[in-house]
Amino acid sequence: MSLNHVDRQILALLQQDASLSTAEIADKVGLSQSPCWRRIAKLEQDGYIKSKVALLDEKKLGFDMLVYAHVRLSNHGKKNLAEFEKLIMSYDEVTECYTMAGTMDFMLRIISQGIEGYEHFVRDNLLSLEYVQEVHSNVTMTCVKRSTSLPL
Repeated sequence: MSLNHVDRQILALLQQDASLSTAEIADKVGLSQSPCWRRIAKLEQDGYIKSKVALLDEKKLGFDMLVYAHVRLSNHGKKNLAEFEKLIMSYDEVTECYTMAGTMDFMLRIISQGIEGYEHFVRDNLLSLEYVQEVHSNVTMTCVKRSTSLPL
């Protein structure tokens, strides 16, 4: 499916506010409700819309520390990589994980309740793994921009 202008408008509206009703979206893009609903269903079916979620306020929930941690493994065997990735998936504090090209193997986005929470997470989880060689932490200070919206 190729996206036309109306599809892009629908996606832009949904990524700004997924709670909009089909009638509200239809009105904003100039369609009647049924064709708009079919377009949204097709966008979901084709995988353009992966999920609809509520974005929570981390600070109000006590998560006032955001750290990007770069992890280097000492052994890059397939077993260690798979085990590390499986463990990372189980840690709620890790909100994003990327494999990296370059000097580090992984980059993790980790949220915690204060620096002590982060230190406990690193000591108890990352550094307890025998094949984790290094963890380099970049502590964030002020969020200048954060968006979940894609440039359509």
